[in-house]
Amino acid sequence: FFFQAEDGIRDKLVTGVQTCALPICDAANLEQMTPPWLQFKILTPQPIPMRPGTLIDYRISLRGLPMKWRTEITTWNPPFEFVDEQLKGPYRKWHHRHTFVERDGGTEVGDEVTYDVLGGALIRHLFVKGDLEKIFAFREQTLKQRFVARP
Repeated sequence: FFFQAEDGIRDKLVTGVQTCALPICDAANLEQMTPPWLQFKILTPQPIPMRPGTLIDYRISLRGLPMKWRTEITTWNPPFEFVDEQLKGPYRKWHHRHTFVERDGGTEVGDEVTYDVLGGALIRHLFVKGDLEKIFAFREQTLKQRFVARP
């Protein structure tokens, strides 16, 4: 199953010199960019070096159920993209590709998620898809509030 969220941050995003100076490329900022209802907490000691093979442990709460989540950075290609994949957590499969494209003086931020859940299409439709839409909408709003140039 495939989910794509285009954060819609285009020509007004203030990026500086390197796109991956954006907060999404620093694991320490993930808590701020995740909705509070997930009770997201990074367990891995910081600072976390971002490179292929980096393991990051989190604690989250999905619909009131606390659980641990471990991802691995499988691709690290700044300033263009990076990929994290779940090794342990709530999904049967989770492959999240973050992309950064310089465009019109700013950066377009994209998220492509390929995932699978226990319970198949019914669980995905009733719970997961809507939650992912809310999570990425929150991330979009957070990035816009912090980094979009104001006229």
